[in-house]
Amino acid sequence: MLILEHLSCLIFLRPSYFWAIIKSNVMFMKKLLYVLIALFAYGTITAQEYKKQGTVSYKIIYNGQERDDMPRLHVQYANNVSKTWRDAPEVKELIPGYATEASYCNYESEQLISAVSFKDGEVFHTLSSMSDLPKLELTDETREIEGYTCRLAKTVINSNRIDVWYTNEAGIQGSPSPSVGYVPGLVLSVVRNGSYEVMAGSVDIKRKKSKTSLLPANLGEKVTRNALGDIKRQKMIISKRVFDDEQICWGKEKLEVDEPVLDSLYHFAGGTLLVKKVRLPEVPDHYSLFAEIKQYSNGDAYDRTGSVFVIPTNREQSFWDGLKDGVKTLPIYYDADSLDYQGVVLTENYEPVVELVRFFTTFGVRHFNERVKIKDIEWEDHTIFKQDVSELRPYLQGEVLIGAFIGNYDGGGHKLSLDIKAYPGSFDWQEDSGKKQFILPIFNTCNVMEMGGQRYGTMFKNDSLTIDFTVPEGVTNLKFRYITTGHGGWGGGDEFNPKQNEIYIDGERVFVFTPWRSDCAAYRKHNPVSGNFWNGLSSSDLSRSGWCPGTATNPEYFELPNLKSGLHQMKVAIPLGEREGGSFSSWNISGVLIGEYK
Repeated sequence: MLILEHLSCLIFLRPSYFWAIIKSNVMFMKKLLYVLIALFAYGTITAQEYKKQGTVSYKIIYNGQERDDMPRLHVQYANNVSKTWRDAPEVKELIPGYATEASYCNYESEQLISAVSFKDGEVFHTLSSMSDLPKLELTDETREIEGYTCRLAKTVINSNRIDVWYTNEAGIQGSPSPSVGYVPGLVLSVVRNGSYEVMAGSVDIKRKKSKTSLLPANLGEKVTRNALGDIKRQKMIISKRVFDDEQICWGKEKLEVDEPVLDSLYHFAGGTLLVKKVRLPEVPDHYSLFAEIKQYSNGDAYDRTGSVFVIPTNREQSFWDGLKDGVKTLPIYYDADSLDYQGVVLTENYEPVVELVRFFTTFGVRHFNERVKIKDIEWEDHTIFKQDVSELRPYLQGEVLIGAFIGNYDGGGHKLSLDIKAYPGSFDWQEDSGKKQFILPIFNTCNVMEMGGQRYGTMFKNDSLTIDFTVPEGVTNLKFRYITTGHGGWGGGDEFNPKQNEIYIDGERVFVFTPWRSDCAAYRKHNPVSGNFWNGLSSSDLSRSGWCPGTATNPEYFELPNLKSGLHQMKVAIPLGEREGGSFSSWNISGVLIGEYK
């Protein structure tokens, strides 16, 4: 009590009184000194234990409008470490492969850590030095955000202008985009190209007593940044390998089969046609479906027609019957010259094969790469064909028969792999539009059983291809998916001469198109043994009727808004070129009617 009384005198009474106390009470002065030292020490410890910590939540602003369809982004700071993460999407059920991600900046060790964990328990992380981040140009331009004066730092990343607004007034550090570069303070806004902004919506900073680190105890396996990106994609994509480096060649004997067995591989047409029954995953309709093909020469030096397709089995007869019992058992279409074409058009009891991708092999990629050396050209190892086939979804779910064809008479032939991949369009597994797709295959003249006796598509010479079909009640938003390529590989053949394709429905022309590719020279690196001409061109450089060696042919689409339910007739007219000796032209066309039920 004596000490407190004298302290009050020190604060409130006259200095003369205080000096009298000093002269009369030396012991008091010693005690006072001890108290002051203790108070100073206590204040120092308190300042060390109660440090500034905080959390900042950010909103997304695009073209001046706040977006509320994206999970909120947050930055937390404590004990010289910042953590950046997004809220999990508010959905009924997260899609398979969804990753929980966070980035950590350790300002003491100057390291940036990106950590990813998956529902299956796997955890991965990357580690990099903050000194390796892009360098930001600090400026004197200022702006106020959430009551803080911010300065502008800027940079350019991959041709994108990045503006970073940061403040030194908050007493904490962190950034919603730590990978764009380090600034000495708290980032409250990151603007990309002047239109997309991540801006602080709330700032909560307090002094708290905590020694807990924000860094997770389990960072999992350390990988490179590129490897982490690959892992995230592979986890997110639902993929089914259908064919795995399978040989398509001439010379394999036909097996006696009845009904296809799940996951068993079958060779037909002398080995030039593969068929496999697989079970494809059934995914919500927000997933996009892609067919991805990898192909290379295993001995064949020529550009060949290839096709990947589905065999419908929902009618009394299917193309599988022709494979096991012979092509002559398929429904026959007769042209004006009474030539018979096996299994190429829709009938009441039969659907032709549904083409996923039409592709063309190259002149000997991989197998012949060492045979020919040309200055400034490094031959590719293989070709990749990848197309969106989402509109064919009803034929790509559950148990399906999938075929792959490459026409050739070579004992080595080609090697082919096929994956069907599904890419999510939403984080919600249960999200579904409720729409039911309608698909009706109308025709396919690509003779995938070419080496088994199926006739080439020459029915256009003195006639048009004519098919009757029925649109069921309740089907709307109809469109047609059409793939067309011309063949006849000599100067006068339809491969090298543009030909107009016309499609009529009930006598009215609804579509006209001339397939032509003039960019074939861009694929020279895939064609090591393409023939070279005296004028410097190569055979693979020449323009063609809807295809090039080493490309896939894009489907053409046309809308049919006025097509009603009921019976209709479709005609396809192409001016087929004249024969020259033993050479003749043909057309591989496939068509599918697509719509949706009300």
